[in-house]
Amino acid sequence: MRGQSEKPTTIIAVRHGETEWNRVGRQQGHLDSPLTPLGKQQALSMADALFSRSVQLIYSSDLGRAQETATIIAARLNLQVRTDARLRERSLGILEGQTMSQFREKHPPEAASLASGDPDFALPGGESARQRFVRNVECVEEIARKHAGNTVLVVAHGGVLNSFFHKAVQLPLETRRSFSLFNAAVNVFTVADSGWRLETWGDVSHLRTIPTCDTNV
Repeated sequence: MRGQSEKPTTIIAVRHGETEWNRVGRQQGHLDSPLTPLGKQQALSMADALFSRSVQLIYSSDLGRAQETATIIAARLNLQVRTDARLRERSLGILEGQTMSQFREKHPPEAASLASGDPDFALPGGESARQRFVRNVECVEEIARKHAGNTVLVVAHGGVLNSFFHKAVQLPLETRRSFSLFNAAVNVFTVADSGWRLETWGDVSHLRTIPTCDTNV
């Protein structure tokens, strides 16, 4: 990273709350669906958990589910939300709006290519995992340079958090993660000239107070 202060920036990266399509397993990509009542409660619980972390700025994907989550948190923290399209989820092209079972039935060759894990494969009308990774990392490194030494909340998507994880632990994009990316989980990184460092991953302790929230799926 060029031109950034030596003082690291703390990036608290969270996934949006549960959406209607999350609930039924429909793939969203650049399409959207609103937060469920549970998703809104998850956002409120995140806001309470973040209240003591001295968050100074909030950035969000410009997709509706992330903005809705960020707005709920921002109201609790008395901050404004800044949006950036580079924090969007991966564009999934012809997969968007379908469940994986529907997609495999309708488009077997494309489904097989997607399942291969090739980071350079893009579905028709979509983008590759590598393209998403490049724009996600570029965005956060720009935020870190601009707000060096501050604590910044980034509200985004599961795939975006996957990009951040791969960057922080220097994991090749060809290597798949072996863990879930829960809605409303809190993940903390520091970003500086020396690189990215993973501090906390997948913290869902704030969600255990929600009676209907199962953090194991």
